[in-house]
Amino acid sequence: RPTADRVREALFNIIASRLGPHLDGLKIVDLFAGTGALGLEALSRGAESLTVFETARPALEALKRNIAACHEIARTLVFSSDVRRPPQAKLHKAFAPCSLVFLDPPYNKGLIPPTLAALQEAGWLAPEALIVAEMDAREDLPELAGFAVEDERRYGKAKIVILRAA
Repeated sequence: RPTADRVREALFNIIASRLGPHLDGLKIVDLFAGTGALGLEALSRGAESLTVFETARPALEALKRNIAACHEIARTLVFSSDVRRPPQAKLHKAFAPCSLVFLDPPYNKGLIPPTLAALQEAGWLAPEALIVAEMDAREDLPELAGFAVEDERRYGKAKIVILRAA
């Protein structure tokens, strides 16, 4: 279930309104990355580095092909592991901590809270990191300690929630 083009465009407009039109120097993490479209677009807009987490084999193979096709191997770190058990960020200083997080887990599985908690505990989130989470429009995000909801928008069957790390 890739993020629709119109939703992706809206996301980057929201991000630009909060972080500026260019993502120069930002470290990005794309969770449940799929083909990597969001993270790779962030690199094309000036981000310094991209870390991606994806476990589904077909998506992981497409992701790696896309990274190579975009000539972004050197600026991308790929994990084929469960993001709820990330490695310690201090082991990957060139890629962390991250100021922008894309979080697009399978819908209706309750994965956003444990994923954010695990990332924060492992040191992947920069202070005041901006988190862009996609979920089912009917799904409610529980209140998350250490995160504030800044915005919420619906796009058909999808809901985008913008959070800020405390």
